[in-house]
Amino acid sequence: MTAGVAGLPAVTQIYRMHRTRALAIARRIVGDSDDAEDVVQDVFARLAHRPENFQGRAAWTTWLHRIMVNSSINWLRARKRRERLGHEPQEPASPEAQAVGQEMQRHFGEALKETNELQRQVLWLREVRGFSYPEIAQVLHIPEGTVKSALHRGRVRTLEVLEERDQRP
Repeated sequence: MTAGVAGLPAVTQIYRMHRTRALAIARRIVGDSDDAEDVVQDVFARLAHRPENFQGRAAWTTWLHRIMVNSSINWLRARKRRERLGHEPQEPASPEAQAVGQEMQRHFGEALKETNELQRQVLWLREVRGFSYPEIAQVLHIPEGTVKSALHRGRVRTLEVLEERDQRP
């Protein structure tokens, strides 16, 4: 790939020159070599598709370092959410607890229908799928600030609907 942005070398050149350093940064933050490799691959894949994010306000090596740090931190946050969602209770839930859980899911789904489409998508990706704000922004092709405001408004609206129906969790 050729350099698409003034001052930014070709992604393949950056990868060859800085892969080891990028891995060290990611490994220091995420704590695992395999996970660090995943972060590095993700960063360089995104960089190959969207080099226009480099704005030239700092050296591209500083820019790359910041991207690695931020991506590693986001990866850790996403892993924590995935782990939280993946844990099953130690004891099997009683039939009553299962029924209550199913009823709560049904009420949540109904309340979710009362939000607008963007709020519904953001709530689903964040609360059910465990995506980070940057991941949601990337999936929906919207700014991260829009993700945050839609999530807040969607949560508020969902709780209002549940309270109106006296079905608050």
